[in-house]
Amino acid sequence: MVQQLSNAELEIMKIVWGNRSEVTLFPCILDELAARGRPCQKNTLIVLLSRLMNKGFLSARKVGRRNEYTALVSETEYQTAQTKNFLDRIYEGSVKGLVSNLIQGDLLTDEEYGELKKLLEKGKGEP
Repeated sequence: MVQQLSNAELEIMKIVWGNRSEVTLFPCILDELAARGRPCQKNTLIVLLSRLMNKGFLSARKVGRRNEYTALVSETEYQTAQTKNFLDRIYEGSVKGLVSNLIQGDLLTDEEYGELKKLLEKGKGEP
């Protein structure tokens, strides 16, 4: 089971997932956090990265004096696990309940509603 991440951990994982390279360097994460308006002390980032490794989200490889971080859990895997968890907790596993709430609660734009309708009409197995 994929564990839930804190907001700070998720922010770091989004940086790693969004990196075009397979590995992400410590300074890149530090700089990107600052660019996103979430500056972080080096020691705090070290602790957060350590937690992500302990939770099985990242692996680290030391190359010289720098660490290279690689995602072990994809963004899609995390999103799927968290969506299932949310459905189970809030809607007792009912996707219909969620979609109903989105529609009746006026939480979808007309464009999103149309796209969702097309996806449902296409069916599960079709591209």
